[in-house]
Amino acid sequence: MKPGGRSRRREPELFLNRELSWLAFNQRVLEEAMDSANPLMERLKFVTIVASNLDEFFMVRVAALLHRVAEGDLSPEPAGLTPPQQFEQVSARVHEMVARLYLTFMDEILPALAQHDLAILPLAAVDETERAALSRHFHAEVLPALTPLAADQSHPFPMLAGLSLNLALLLEPPAGEDVPRLALVQIPARLPRLVRVPGASGTRFVLLESIVRAELAALFPGQTVRTSAAFRVTRDAEMEFDDEGGRDYVAALEEELRKRRRSQVVRLEVEAGVDPLLLRLLAERTDVGPADTYHLRGPLDLRAFLPLVDLPALAGLRDAPVKPATVVAPQASEDVFGLLDERDLLLTHPYDSFDPVVTFIARAAEDADVLAIKMTLYRTSGDSPIVRALSDAAERGKQVTVLVELMARFDEQSNIQWARRMEEAGAHVIYGVRGFKTHAKICLVVRRGRQGIRRYVHLGTGNYNERTARLYTDCGLLTADPIIGEDASAFFNALTGYSDPPAMRKLVMAPAALRERLLRLIDRERRRAEAGQPAEIRAKMNSLQDEDIIRALYEAARAGVRLRLNVRGICCLRPNVKGVSERIDVVSIVDRFLEHARIFHFLNGGEEEVYLSSADWMSRNLDRRIELLFPVEDADGRRRVLALLDAAFQDNVKGRWLQPDGTYKRRRVAKGDEPFRSQLHLQRAAREAAQRARAPLTLEPLSSPEIPR
Repeated sequence: MKPGGRSRRREPELFLNRELSWLAFNQRVLEEAMDSANPLMERLKFVTIVASNLDEFFMVRVAALLHRVAEGDLSPEPAGLTPPQQFEQVSARVHEMVARLYLTFMDEILPALAQHDLAILPLAAVDETERAALSRHFHAEVLPALTPLAADQSHPFPMLAGLSLNLALLLEPPAGEDVPRLALVQIPARLPRLVRVPGASGTRFVLLESIVRAELAALFPGQTVRTSAAFRVTRDAEMEFDDEGGRDYVAALEEELRKRRRSQVVRLEVEAGVDPLLLRLLAERTDVGPADTYHLRGPLDLRAFLPLVDLPALAGLRDAPVKPATVVAPQASEDVFGLLDERDLLLTHPYDSFDPVVTFIARAAEDADVLAIKMTLYRTSGDSPIVRALSDAAERGKQVTVLVELMARFDEQSNIQWARRMEEAGAHVIYGVRGFKTHAKICLVVRRGRQGIRRYVHLGTGNYNERTARLYTDCGLLTADPIIGEDASAFFNALTGYSDPPAMRKLVMAPAALRERLLRLIDRERRRAEAGQPAEIRAKMNSLQDEDIIRALYEAARAGVRLRLNVRGICCLRPNVKGVSERIDVVSIVDRFLEHARIFHFLNGGEEEVYLSSADWMSRNLDRRIELLFPVEDADGRRRVLALLDAAFQDNVKGRWLQPDGTYKRRRVAKGDEPFRSQLHLQRAAREAAQRARAPLTLEPLSSPEIPR
């Protein structure tokens, strides 16, 4: 196959379905919740992650699939499944996954929590004194925020917010009528879902909806409640955003966010044992069928239990806290530009502290010699020190240009708010690039030094978010390399002005050139293998889905290239298929930290090249996003990056290996081998490296002559 050629032969035996592969990833997360070897609160954390992942999967992927089904689309995807076939298999797997999730939560985790004096109680389990205190709490703090809603011919079914928790009720019909009346109560999202039982020993909670249910008489005085059930709807959250037409971009996006609240319902969740008539009415009013309805044998929306994970009294039931290694001494960070004049700085988060990145931007804001700061922001924390530093720099009169990606899914509203704050401070804010989502992570600082203008650049694989930098594994590079600096300037000039894709020497940009560069790098390994030279590709990424890339990897494997891929989530490539991919291994690691870095290593006949990137090997990243690939050329930085890959392929504790049929299996630890958990190994390695870097230099006199051999 010609590199870069878009062959579209239908060979479903070569590909795994994207949606089913994502569900296999969420199953691996669920396995961490099921694993009794994990600390109890870590298991609870994984429960909430599985539930949150499913919410987003329905809002985005299932919603898109249902649109295609409704349109009558019968075109198969690369794995050969039509949209109706995909939906059928997705529905079956999700129903099975949800059943396993609730079995784990209800039968294992909640009983184990109760053994540690943390209980989620039914209201009937509290005594009269406690019950009276909860009733007083309801009337003082909850009742004023509630609104009873009738839903009959005179009152249309309300437009319930997606993922909101609600109670549905059947009220006894009035005299002379036979049909019960439907009513609804929405549980306020801003009130704590877990209500501590007043005066209770230990840590005991009741759910807010159980209190509301017990006090329904206050909402429907004089009425008799026949039955009630908690339910939740999930809505389509994909935005059909048209940035043509001259409307203000931010106003148009805000309008689309409002539309999200009344979009199609793609999932109905109800309590198990719901009254059949009540269920039928809810299904009719939300327009969902049996396949879209999930009967849950426990509390709805398990995300509500995440606050329990951080309860101080239960610290012993969590993983020990990790303090990121300090790779730059405090005195050196004060002169971060002087440090970068001497050498590059490679950071591996969360093993290394994110502080040098924050310090880099903060010093740039303060330094009188800094003329300009330019950067991209995709997602950041709510009270970001980076946003504060950029605002401060603008107020000091520096030229600050920030490209804010407003379309970062589910962070759109917060991005609008802090972008406007930066504008008010005097920063020049650009709201994305027409037709593309900006996903690149780059910050450029232009500074006047003794020898003239110098550029300093930070490039990363993850977001400028000091909080997620403690939870996600990512890499970052701080450099004063003049060529990278020139490329960074060309990159920003292309994004902020009118320009053809820039010609760059070290950075590679999507969608202009990244796909072609990757295909050439893969094909170079293929040609080296065919010439009898050493050939190997190792790569780490979140997802692998692009058909051209996968076909190129197959061609390389057939030619003799050894391929080892660390793919956390979606992987549509089938490894170990006879005659196609026998030389390809794929491992996924699901552990305490979310694997997020993108690393690409090409052996190149011994003249190896190492790259980091913001982009996964997915069509959306290569064709519809602004992304960057950048080299790691410093010997020490390259060694540290390759150590991340080495560890991933040695992991025999949290590593799961992809099978040709799309399932994942752990490898048995051979007799005599030690368990190797990559994230723990990398934590220790970072601490030891930081200690060596801080160790004082000692000169030891020789007591006797030593003659070197």
